[in-house]
Amino acid sequence: MPDPQRVGRLDIADIVRAHRAELESIRRLSRQQKRVLTDIANCRTAALGGHLDRCLRCGYERPSYNSCRNRHCPKCQALAQEKWINEQRVRMLDIPHFHLVFTLPAELRPLAAYAPVTIFSALFRTATATLQAFARRHLSATLGATLVLHTWTRKLELHPHVHAIVTAGGLSLDGSRWIPTARKFLFPIKAMSRVLRGKMMAVLRRAERAGKFTRFAGFRDPQAFERLMRTIGKLSWYAYTKPSFSRGEYVLQYLGRYTHRVGIANSRLLSIEPRAITFRTKGTKTATLHPVEFLRRFLLHVLPDGFHKLRHIGLYASPEKSARARALLGARAPRSARLSWQQRLLSLTGRDVTACPCCRAPLTTLALPAIRAPPRTTP
Repeated sequence: MPDPQRVGRLDIADIVRAHRAELESIRRLSRQQKRVLTDIANCRTAALGGHLDRCLRCGYERPSYNSCRNRHCPKCQALAQEKWINEQRVRMLDIPHFHLVFTLPAELRPLAAYAPVTIFSALFRTATATLQAFARRHLSATLGATLVLHTWTRKLELHPHVHAIVTAGGLSLDGSRWIPTARKFLFPIKAMSRVLRGKMMAVLRRAERAGKFTRFAGFRDPQAFERLMRTIGKLSWYAYTKPSFSRGEYVLQYLGRYTHRVGIANSRLLSIEPRAITFRTKGTKTATLHPVEFLRRFLLHVLPDGFHKLRHIGLYASPEKSARARALLGARAPRSARLSWQQRLLSLTGRDVTACPCCRAPLTTLALPAIRAPPRTTP
């Protein structure tokens, strides 16, 4: 029996199942990329097992299959996002926050594709160091910030950048008082861009000396690295800040959309044809790609195993400093409610999966084994 919730919906999993073999015939994939494709194809199918919901009153039955829980799967992020937001309420200060974005120039994208861990880690470290340096210089305080890495454009091209949600103020260095910033101004953004550029170039030089880029095709010419450094050293690196949020709860809802976003959601798909995938980009604009090119771009954004795309710094990395700041602000720490996935789904969608959709009687549950699971008993 098909799941009525999925009938008629366009799904990236269908593209994977139809065109993965064609992609692998012309392109070598990493172990992580192969696993992502396998998980997306199997997500919420009988391959992963699940359970059968049955109503004893009216006889209604509905199979529900398990999620793959891969962080790159577009179907597995909504509940994870709600869980994360609920947990962060304990950490987040209910004060105004700024939204900053730090972006690598286009000239560094090929290097990021070759050495993602080195480049993405460097971007995190330099963005963090820049924020901390300006906080000490302009406020003599420790800020709280949550940083999230994104690697895509709306057309799924490689575009590494870090979103930072930063407190509009900080705890004084001696911990004695809270120092607020101006409501509409955090730090001089052009100056921050220059400092980010300098720090990032220094990290890149250290990485090059350590042999991190030895096999990068773009550096076969011995002078290529220095030419790249001269080029990016002359650029105005792109960084910007948005107006502050007035309350921490608004920050959480906004940030939650960034922390669990993948390169493209199923909701952006407009049509799936044998030789063309059309999806929304921005506003009313669309893009159309061959399915193999669509999958190639999608896989550009698979992060290496163990790489954390979200980092907390300053007050949000120190429970002690966060508690001190909260006390100075005269606020109590909210409690994180422990909700089941069924309760989170009800809160998120209004869909109560514990009740029969026909007669509202409670549903009973029968486990469904995965197709590839071993037999329950040995013959």
